Amino acid sequence: MAIDQPIDFSVPESIVMLAVYLSIPEAENSRRALNTSNGIRRAKMLGRYPGKAPIGFTNTTGIDGKKYIAPKEPEASVVKWVFEQLVRNCFVLEELRRMANAKGLKCSKSNFWKFIRNPVYCGLIVLPSETEGNQIIKGIHIPLISETLFYEVQNIITTKRKISCEKPDLNAMFFLKGYLICPLCGKKLRGSFSQGKTKKYPYYHCMGRCKTRISANLLNNNYNEKLQKIALSNGVGKLFSLVLKDANVNFQKKELLQKRYHLSKQLQEQELIMSKVRRLFVEDRLKFDDFSAIKKECTGMIDGFKKELKSVNLDINGIVQNSEQAIRSFKNIFGNFQSLNTSDKKQLVSLIPPSKINFQTGELYLELSSALSKILLRR
Repeated sequence: MAIDQPIDFSVPESIVMLAVYLSIPEAENSRRALNTSNGIRRAKMLGRYPGKAPIGFTNTTGIDGKKYIAPKEPEASVVKWVFEQLVRNCFVLEELRRMANAKGLKCSKSNFWKFIRNPVYCGLIVLPSETEGNQIIKGIHIPLISETLFYEVQNIITTKRKISCEKPDLNAMFFLKGYLICPLCGKKLRGSFSQGKTKKYPYYHCMGRCKTRISANLLNNNYNEKLQKIALSNGVGKLFSLVLKDANVNFQKKELLQKRYHLSKQLQEQELIMSKVRRLFVEDRLKFDDFSAIKKECTGMIDGFKKELKSVNLDINGIVQNSEQAIRSFKNIFGNFQSLNTSDKKQLVSLIPPSKINFQTGELYLELSSALSKILLRR
């Protein structure tokens, strides 16, 4: 019952007034909903992301008063790491989600599945349409990953996935498995742990009645020692340094320079806002409490941008130093073999497989193909 507009239900014609009172606010709600959806659509067409920022981003306002999303650390780095791991196809999604949570990313199962399929992370915004289908708009925000990486990940997670890595403990210990042949029966050797009195011992061994077996630690160490005696041929180091600089250093430097440009632009915007606020306060057009609140917010953002700029500048300077160190390390190109992950180790073993293995002493010989023998030398 309305206090200022009462209805007498004893009069049948009052039902007409009741219908009017109920339909007017319903029409107003529908109009507001339509205006809101049209505003969201216009914002997406301009490349802006309306609503709450997704994981790895934060909502912010530009100097023109328009809202946009910007990367938020450390979540942004974790999101980028997740996509890099997905494209390698080495972990199931739930295991990868737990690893990301351990790095500081707070995300549930359902949200994790949504964010790895969200194109906003590669700088694209989806504009839904009932008649023409979904449209893809280039966003104005800074992407966390490239479009190529995003679509490679989508191709992996939308198909029937087969994880490319096996159990880490077995795979890491027996990286020579598949390249060892039994001298007695000619079958490929397998790898497993044998239970001793106090602990388990790894062995490469044959199956069935064949009793061939050898310590995995002994054979792995001998393979690593032989690998350390291989170096690059004369003149190849200079060629590798040029390849490294072109394929790695220049690419990383370009990304960091682009990031520094965006940070500098955001810093200038905040400093300009602070300058305008000071002018309004001096002209007595802004209250002291409002001035203090705005100043505190702007100061915090300016300090954050300056810290990020300092970090980016250090990274840019570090790229050149790291590249020089990498070039000097070409003389010992297999020095970090033990620290490689299992897939990289197996890839290297496929290029330089062991042969002429003495299953009594563990001595072996490394075969170099005709192509590798032109760039590698035995020391």
